[in-house]
Amino acid sequence: MKTAELTDDEIFGAHEGGKLGVGTTASLADSRALSIAYTPGVARVSRAIADDPALAARYTWAHRLVAVVSDGTAVLGLGDIGASASLPVMEGKAALFKTFGGLDSIPLVLDTTDVDEIVETLVRLRPSFGAVNLEDVAAPRCFELEARLVEALDVPVMHDDQHGTAVVTLAALRGANAVLGKDIADQRVVVSGAGAAGVACAKILIAAGIGEVTLVDSRGIVHVGRDGLNPIKAEMAEITNASGLKGGIAEALRGADVFVGVSSATVEEELIAGMADGAIVFALSNPDPEVHPEVARRHAAVVATGRSDFPNQINNVLAFPGIFRGALDAGAKRITERMKLAAAEAIAAVAADDLSADRIVPSALDPRVAPEVAAAVALAAREDGVA
Repeated sequence: MKTAELTDDEIFGAHEGGKLGVGTTASLADSRALSIAYTPGVARVSRAIADDPALAARYTWAHRLVAVVSDGTAVLGLGDIGASASLPVMEGKAALFKTFGGLDSIPLVLDTTDVDEIVETLVRLRPSFGAVNLEDVAAPRCFELEARLVEALDVPVMHDDQHGTAVVTLAALRGANAVLGKDIADQRVVVSGAGAAGVACAKILIAAGIGEVTLVDSRGIVHVGRDGLNPIKAEMAEITNASGLKGGIAEALRGADVFVGVSSATVEEELIAGMADGAIVFALSNPDPEVHPEVARRHAAVVATGRSDFPNQINNVLAFPGIFRGALDAGAKRITERMKLAAAEAIAAVAADDLSADRIVPSALDPRVAPEVAAAVALAAREDGVA
């Protein structure tokens, strides 16, 4: 069902003054409570932490606090709009963390695009938080930034535009295949877009045992020997395109089983029509899908988008609150591939009892999702030895 048109009055009214505030967990009702929560009582706690820094995990919020970090270079479909303009998005992300994962978080938008400066800033701030959610950082710099932070920090770090999208895409493909009675090992997937989300989707699908991935960027199919590949795309060329295809999106989609669109490139109807029988189409670009879902449904058996006003919304909120909650519950130092795969399986399992072509993943508002994802991720963290 299509939602009513949003108005400027309700949108700007909801954002006026920001979407976040700070609440207290300690009573300040009288002078004794004030003395306990602040001076002189707080000095005892500070002395104890000075003697044993590990006590900060028990007596502060830092070990459960997620820093939502952006440089504003790849915000939604708006592009490089800068740190200040990205802040409403990061506030929204923090609100989702609290609502769905029960985790406190704080938006940090940084007025620099220098990887060294961002890493140094977060290393200096490390005593203040227990995890880092990178958000809306442009590719290919986002790959280096995430890798550097994973090595520099002793807390979970995840770039949600990469891995949140990939996790939910895998969960959705599991659901679609369950509806259609198909096996992921028999399928060739075309991923349109070789930025943050596209690369992560390709990697998680390969890790999950997909038959083959064909990765396409603005210049065509990513393949070994193609001129002008950056290091990330050169790496992807080695692990994708087993059929040795060359050309553009038309050649890639011919006979393909699955299309995953994470670029803004339009895909014509006749290309969808040329896919395999019973095809699956995930047109995830926002606000305009690569192909309109009504058009895609003329030729595909299952269609999903990134929008809430069409069936099968592939939304990162299904993944990141539970992933971080599970990582922090387990005391994990990093987020591993097994933890991401476990998250995808948990999301798919929630939808399993009520699957249909129009319901391959749970609703973004389903209260079961984050707890199930958190439990699966925490178990995987222990199995991987990172807890």
